[in-house]
Amino acid sequence: MTQVARLDLNAQTTTVNDSSANLLVSSLVDLSHSNTMALACVADSVVTLTNEAQLDDFMATYAEDVEHQLSLFVLSGGSNVLLPAALNAVVLQPKMRGIHLTAQTDSYVDIEVMAGENWHDLVVHTVNQGWYGLENLALIPGLTGAAPVQNIGAYGVQLEDCLQYVRAYHLPTQTWHHLSVADCQFGYRDSIFKRTPNTWLISRVGFRLHTDPTNILASYGDVQTVAQRYAEQQGREQANPHDVMQAIIDIRQQKLPDPKQLPNCGSFFQNPIIAQEQFTALQAIYPAIVGYPMPDAMVKVAAGWLIEQAGLKGSGIAPIVTHKHQALVLTNHTPHQATQEDVATAQRYIANIVYEKFAIQLSREPVWVNADGLIGYAEHVV
Repeated sequence: MTQVARLDLNAQTTTVNDSSANLLVSSLVDLSHSNTMALACVADSVVTLTNEAQLDDFMATYAEDVEHQLSLFVLSGGSNVLLPAALNAVVLQPKMRGIHLTAQTDSYVDIEVMAGENWHDLVVHTVNQGWYGLENLALIPGLTGAAPVQNIGAYGVQLEDCLQYVRAYHLPTQTWHHLSVADCQFGYRDSIFKRTPNTWLISRVGFRLHTDPTNILASYGDVQTVAQRYAEQQGREQANPHDVMQAIIDIRQQKLPDPKQLPNCGSFFQNPIIAQEQFTALQAIYPAIVGYPMPDAMVKVAAGWLIEQAGLKGSGIAPIVTHKHQALVLTNHTPHQATQEDVATAQRYIANIVYEKFAIQLSREPVWVNADGLIGYAEHVV
């Protein structure tokens, strides 16, 4: 194995020949274009990984260089993180590419997808191939490797519904692991990867997708109406997965801003889960309150409805304000200049007003990253 050079913060870029391909190690990197919230951020070092062997080589040298070690921070597509202005850490960016068909029958296909594949492009590709199951997750920003971290979900589907396994590198022990669905410990917008941040680097994800075009889930919101309209335009009586995907793309584009046009990190607040007793009491005061039954006599309340009813749609603390069409989304109106602190100020303002009105505590969805690369759980929690 060829040794990876020690990180030199005075050098801008170092290209190191490892056993399989060139490994790019860059210093003092502007990451304001590498997070969809477009927050100002400069990282001490960034390691770009295009294959798994590079990670083995880099980690071997990193582990030996105890004296100069910075903490490790794994950054995928940057669609669900709030970065600090100065990130004093070694940023690992998995950019492995590839989609591989590993098994096929009359009823299903198994595919393996590398972490660096764009998620939405993957969804479109699978539907066009006649491989179904991911269509409800269309237009979710980010890369495939980050999808299991949040157990991404939309319109009645969660990632775990189609996921078979995850191949991931355990950074503390420098070992590769094949994790089953059970191993991933998925929950609502949750997983073992989210609960133990910067411990795992996901390199590939395995999915099982079905091939039955009549097997769709289109009962959520306006999806069925829009999907059926697409089907009728094509002379078909019944909507198929492609119609569902296109319907969801249309609905999301109408409700959610494109991060490339107006920086954001998607839904900023989680839908809070409260006791049925509290929900019933609120329902007596606010009959239109939106809630969904959950196990154990709990109810998931629509955070967007709470924020909008609190009069905060299109409001906040400049330059961070809620979107005029979707109160659940915080948007950045001074891209590449606004900071993590600006987001924290707006978050506190919105959450405090919602709590005063409904006695419901809002929790932040995107990951807060401290200056040392560690994940902040207590920082700016309201």
